[in-house]
Amino acid sequence: MTTTPVTHTRKQQWAGGLILFGAVMLMIAGVIDIFRGIMGIAADDVFIATRGYVFQFSLTGWGWVTLILGAVAVVVSMGLFQSANWARISGIVIAGLIIIANFLSLPYSPLWSTLMMVFSGVVVWALCVARPEETRTGQDTPRAG
Repeated sequence: MTTTPVTHTRKQQWAGGLILFGAVMLMIAGVIDIFRGIMGIAADDVFIATRGYVFQFSLTGWGWVTLILGAVAVVVSMGLFQSANWARISGIVIAGLIIIANFLSLPYSPLWSTLMMVFSGVVVWALCVARPEETRTGQDTPRAG
């Protein structure tokens, strides 16, 4: 029984690396959102009470939304670690929703909201740029040039 060695092109390596990077970043964003959600549900005094904000909502409601988004982000990142195709599209969607949720919570937690928007933006970029299906051309040798 013989096996043929599989060589990976640079494009395949970049695609795999970007998806792994996106998975790690989404996992970090999800875990942080889970903790922020728990703090919001517990009505922790870490958050600033802002009056006159257009998108004003209860801290407990915001905590539940953040907790659910974080839990979904962690599940999707696990799918990305396994290179599931559904997870790539779901990762882009959930990262976009995290960006929107953190924009709406800017007055309550400006530093963390900004950091989470950046994390999620990087996830969207990594998952959109990496196209592993284009690199599966059946070529066993990398092209020169």
